[in-house]
Parts: sequence; structure tokens; C-alpha cells
Amino acid sequence: MPHESVGATGRPASTAPTPSAPAPADPRGDSRIHDIGYRHYDGERLGRSYVRRSLFTQSLRGAYGLGRSAKSKVLPMILFAVMCAPALVIDAVAIYTHMTKLPIQYTSYPIYLQAVIGLYLAAQAPQSVSRDLRFKTVPLYFSRPMERVDYVVAKFGAMASALFLLTGVPLLILYIGALLGKLDFGAQTAGFGKGLLGVALLSLLFGGIGLVLAALTPRRGFGVAAVIAVLTISYGAVSSIQGVAFEQGNHAVIGWLGLFSPITLIGGVQSWWLGAQSEFVGGQGPGSALAGTVYLLVVLGLIAGSFALLMRRYRKVGLG
Repeated sequence: MPHESVGATGRPASTAPTPSAPAPADPRGDSRIHDIGYRHYDGERLGRSYVRRSLFTQSLRGAYGLGRSAKSKVLPMILFAVMCAPALVIDAVAIYTHMTKLPIQYTSYPIYLQAVIGLYLAAQAPQSVSRDLRFKTVPLYFSRPMERVDYVVAKFGAMASALFLLTGVPLLILYIGALLGKLDFGAQTAGFGKGLLGVALLSLLFGGIGLVLAALTPRRGFGVAAVIAVLTISYGAVSSIQGVAFEQGNHAVIGWLGLFSPITLIGGVQSWWLGAQSEFVGGQGPGSALAGTVYLLVVLGLIAGSFALLMRRYRKVGLG
């Protein structure tokens, strides 16, 4: 019989147990899928146009404090009432005294109340954009599906629309009062149309300038000061220099000086293109077709330039 080797345990070596290989690990580990009750959305996926429209609506409502606290409504509503009050008084006087024409042109009304428009813009332009920059919510807007151009279009459109309401509603009140006073329908309708065109240009120009200044800083106070300074200082400087030129008999330069202030730019465009009464010192508006064309081109250029500067500003904001 062949001899079997015996191991240290006294058992034959051939029968010694061998360790078993470890079972392969489950690649899923202990992961589980739990249904925690969220409802699935199976409706229509709304795209950029819906987001842009929603931001426009929200910004326009916010310009008058709607959807915000009662404190936020006080200033814009007071300024809106101040803009409308003179129109109501003019209508009452015109109807009571049986005037044959209104004592003020539709195109002149926003020029006389430019201080109120400036205060409104200074208060609401920073509210529209500075808070987004301060609290760093802009990158959230720029996530899909919204693009930077959608944000700028919505904010620009909302600010211009808010200003158009501020300046256009008083003109509508004047127009209704003129018709109730039985003033000439054709003349009043033509004047009202020219006035609306004038305030449309004013709203686009002022809205663009105000948003550019407000978007330069996340601090609302600095934005308010910047808007007031640009509108007030430019108008004061231009009016003063025009006055000096008028006293010295240099009437030709008065019309050209109006190019250096937003409100006189609008006045020059209305004077030449709409046949409105000039509000410059001495009644000297743009004196030639060349000057009138330059006024219009400068206004349109500033509107387009404001939009371009806003686009550039929000490219620099980044996504971080």
C-alpha cells in the first residue's frame, strides 16, 4: 500500500480544507430608489419667450410697487399722481371757462414736469437692476433657458413701458378733457398723437440711460445719485449756457447746445420733427433740417448705445 503523508493536524495532506474565493462585490452596493412623493411634470415645457415675458411683467409691476410691500408703492404712486394732477386741473379750467384750446401743448407737458420724471427714474431704475446685482441673483436668470439678451430686453422694455405710462396717461387725461370741453377734434387728436410719439422717445431714452447708470453699481443709493446727477446737472448746465448765449446774441449756437442734455434732446426732436413749440431759451430750437436730423440721430443712437452697454455690462457679470 502506498504511504500517505500526514499533515500537522494528523489528517492526510490531500484532505486539508482550502479557503474559498470571496464572492464578487455587487456593483450597486446598498443603493436603493425611494419614492418620496414628488409629482412628475408632464406638461408643456415653456421656453425663452415665456421667461422673458414673465420677467418683463414682474419688472413692470415692480416699477409701481405692485406685488411688493405697501412701502414700495408709496413713492411711485405719489409721483404718478403728481404727473396727472396738473392735467386734471387744466381740464377743469378749460371746461369751466370754455377755452378754445388748451393752455399747454401735449408735447410740452412732459418737458414742464421733467423733474418728476427724473425722480421716478432715479427711484425705479436702481430698483429694477441694482438689487439683482447686489444679491447676486443675475446668474440664476442666465441659467437655461434665459439668455442675457432676454434679461436686457425684459428690463429695458419694462422700464420704458413704466415711463410711458407715467408720461402718457396725463396726456390721455388732457385729451379726454379737451374732447369733453368740445375743443376741435382734429387738432386735439393730432396734438395727442404727436405727444404720444414724443413721450415714447423720451421713455426709451430715459429708460436706457437710467438702467445703464443703475447697472454700474450694486448699491441702490449710488444708482439713485447717479441718475439724478446726470439728468439734473446736464439740464442745468445746458440751460445756463444757452442763457448766456442768448444774452450775447449768439442765437445760432442755442439749438446745438441742446444736444448735451437728455430732456433738451427730446425737446429738439419734438420742435423740429413734430412742429412743437421750442422750450429752449428764447424759443430757439434746431434751426435747420441738418440740426433736426442730428437731434433725431443722436436720440436713436443713445437708445441703441444704452442697450449695447447693458449687454456688455451683463456679459461681464458672469455666471459665478
